[in-house]
Parts: sequence; structure tokens; C-alpha cells
Amino acid sequence: MTLVYGQMNEPPGARARVGLTGLTVAEHFRDAEGQDVLLFIDNIFRFTQANSEVSALLGQISSAAGYQLTLATDLGGLQERITTTKKGSITSVQAIYVPADDLTDPAHATTFAHLDATIVLSRQVLYISICHFFGSALSDVTL
Repeated sequence: MTLVYGQMNEPPGARARVGLTGLTVAEHFRDAEGQDVLLFIDNIFRFTQANSEVSALLGQISSAAGYQLTLATDLGGLQERITTTKKGSITSVQAIYVPADDLTDPAHATTFAHLDATIVLSRQVLYISICHFFGSALSDVTL
């Protein structure tokens, strides 16, 4: 097991490299060691966010949505390396933070285009479940 961490208090250039570094380690295990690798990426939106910040720091023009013009290339460069070869495979599970629950945001739409399957967790369902849990738990309490 190998872990690669990048924290939000680090410079955007360092954070932008974390996903690529983790993927490079996974590729080593797949290609040099002949292993099948399970790669967890938490959170792929942070990769996009960091690259957008790097783009802004370099003074590059952003898209109308505020992302770097190389959004599709940046994400594609990472996602297309997650693949099977004759020596082994890389399977990835990725968490995607969705600010404002907007699944049509260009960063998310671009990411979803590379995924084979998605599971979307709803804040409304979570809220109902939490209220139901605490409501039934508190109904047994006598003051």
C-alpha cells in the first residue's frame, strides 16, 4: 500500500501534481511489478481546482466558467493513463466534490466523460436520513 497526500494549504503547483504522482506510483506497480492496482483518488475536483489556480497564477485566460482552457487536456491526460496493459491493470475509484450540487459544471461534466460508472449521493436524502435517525433516537429519550 502506498499513499500520496496533498493538502489544501500547499501551493497549487504542488497540489496539481499529487494526482499525477499517485498515478505514476500505480503505473510502476502495474508495469514494473506486474500487479493489478486499485487507485483511490480523493478528490479529483481538487486536481482541476489546483490546475485552474496554476493557470490563473500564470496569467492565462480562463474560460467563461472560470476554468483553465486546458481543462479537458489536463483531466484527459490523467484519466487516460488509468488503463489495463498486458502486465497488469489500474482500476480507479474517484470521489468528486460538487460545489452547489451542479453536475453540469464543466469540471464535473469533463470528469464524468471519462468514468465508466457514477454514484451520486444526494444532500436531500442525507438530510432526511439524519432527521429520521435523530427523530427516532430522540423519541426514546425521557426527560
